[in-house]
Amino acid sequence: MGRARNLGRLGEMGKMNKAAMQRVLPGNALTAEELKLAQLIVSALNLETRAEDIDPTARLYGEGMGLDSIDILEIALAISKAYGVKLRSDDENNREIFNSLRTLNQHIQQQRVK
Repeated sequence: MGRARNLGRLGEMGKMNKAAMQRVLPGNALTAEELKLAQLIVSALNLETRAEDIDPTARLYGEGMGLDSIDILEIALAISKAYGVKLRSDDENNREIFNSLRTLNQHIQQQRVK
């Protein structure tokens, strides 16, 4: 934890999928909840990018944003603290939950402790 990250360094030997960080297209605009989650991810991973520039439909893991399993664990911990939602590593739905910022946000909103 606490690693300074630059999304430009992630992915295939320092080349992240640029589509994940290009300006968000009008049809893929971040909702207020997605923006808040994107800000949490940027903060938790010390990313050198703006939350507003994250495509909510881009893959989080591997291709897309280029996050790895350690990043996903850090995100899960941050989500647990911020939202009170427990994300278990053995959940069979993790592939769908962590598919994109949008799917992760939908899961959080469904499970959120209010």
